[in-house]
Amino acid sequence: MNKNLSSLHAKIRTILLTEWDPIGVQFFLEAQDEYDSYVDPICNLLNANITEIDLFNYLWFIETEYMGLPGEREHTEKITKTLLMAKD
Repeated sequence: MNKNLSSLHAKIRTILLTEWDPIGVQFFLEAQDEYDSYVDPICNLLNANITEIDLFNYLWFIETEYMGLPGEREHTEKITKTLLMAKD
């Protein structure tokens, strides 16, 4: 894995755990890898220059359909922007 990709993975992992965290696990040591399965797909989407709305829709699907949560639209919009900025 090249340095830029590794750096992006680390940023995305941190954002998902500490800022997105839809199920509230960031303070549980045993759950620090809870969102790791989303890191590669999000990195791939970012590297493919996904649109903001498409990235939002991906996160929203995970929260509301896959996890079955009600979702917090404003929070998810904020995280979408944060993830897009992480690529730069």
